[in-house]
Amino acid sequence: MQTFIKSLTLLGIFLVNGLVVNAQATDAQQTQQETKSHQSASYKRFREGRVRYEKFNEFNTQFKFTKLEGFEFDKGVERYYPSSVIKVDDLYHMWYSKPPTHSKVVGPNEATDSTRAFHWDLCEVWHATSTDGFKWQEQGIAIPRGPQGRYDHRSVFNPDILVANGKYYMCYQAAESLKHARWAKSFPTAGDFVPNVIGMSVSDSPAGPWKALAEPILKPGAQDAWDGEVIHEPTFFVKGGKYFLYYKSDGRLPWKPNISPGEFNKEHADVPLATGVAIAENPEGPYVRSKYNPVLMGGHGSMVWPYRNGVCATLPEGPERNSILFSEDGINFHPVLQGIVVPKGGGGFRPGNFTDVDQQPGQGLTWGVGHAFYPHYHFVRFDCTLSLEHGDNVRKGHQMVQDYINSDGYEYAPKLNPHK
Repeated sequence: MQTFIKSLTLLGIFLVNGLVVNAQATDAQQTQQETKSHQSASYKRFREGRVRYEKFNEFNTQFKFTKLEGFEFDKGVERYYPSSVIKVDDLYHMWYSKPPTHSKVVGPNEATDSTRAFHWDLCEVWHATSTDGFKWQEQGIAIPRGPQGRYDHRSVFNPDILVANGKYYMCYQAAESLKHARWAKSFPTAGDFVPNVIGMSVSDSPAGPWKALAEPILKPGAQDAWDGEVIHEPTFFVKGGKYFLYYKSDGRLPWKPNISPGEFNKEHADVPLATGVAIAENPEGPYVRSKYNPVLMGGHGSMVWPYRNGVCATLPEGPERNSILFSEDGINFHPVLQGIVVPKGGGGFRPGNFTDVDQQPGQGLTWGVGHAFYPHYHFVRFDCTLSLEHGDNVRKGHQMVQDYINSDGYEYAPKLNPHK
């Protein structure tokens, strides 16, 4: 027995509590553990996060912006917040906010039936079409303001489109009257409609006619909630037979001029704005807020689109600003690309027109329309490389490197660098 043990010792193998232990393997495990315990913060974020180097990142893109025809600047004409772009037969469709031409913005204290409290006051939703996505033709008003006394009488603006069940559903911000136009006191035209709501109109055709629902599909939350003051910029995503309505908001914060009465929001005093989601089993609702709200820290001109079995979002503002984020469940987002110029108020082209991503993978994003503010309000087209086909090719390259990491050999392999 002693001779046997001596032989094992020479081989670096020991008997511990009756078990044969390889000392070399034990040393390797210990070294590996020590290496992990000495990871720098940057290296640890890389390994534990989901961000990859550019050549292995399917979300690596640059947005290219070009001028559109049909929306040339005319003094006194404003257009902003285009919807998602859809294609029906051979025609592209988009909708957007447009106030009366040459109507002055005078602030909530001076506004009348013909002058605006804010830029988004007295708006209606307009419709435009294109055969190629570059040259557009305005088709006129799609969603007019509602009758006096209804939730959408004063303004309907910032629309987005949903296609489901053979119908077209348009959602938008809506304001009832000037009594909800609150001054923020920082400058004469500062403020907002408080409360505003999210309204919806339905049509059998993208060309209309549209019928407004009798009641809003979403209202602000409780006074002391993070979304208790306003709800803005609705947009849709479909997964698991459910309709996800994303919206931007902020609460009553003690460090800015407040535009509504009520309690300050102490819990979210360090959150100037964020994005939440409300979910329904029917396009017309009822929409129930997620208990995980807010689901994105930031917003204001954000954009969402379906990709694979989940949803992507851009954030022009917030702690993760200038980034693309991804979520498989529509609730838990993580950054996948940071430090890029993203479209403002963008509406992406939706191939498949809102197909449920659990039934068919989201096809990603290749182009859309956003707005720019300077030197005047106008639309621009953006193009990018975020298609599913492109993502599949990048994943193949990354998988080759993973296979190499997990292999036993070492060899020169230029094929591992397919995206130089």
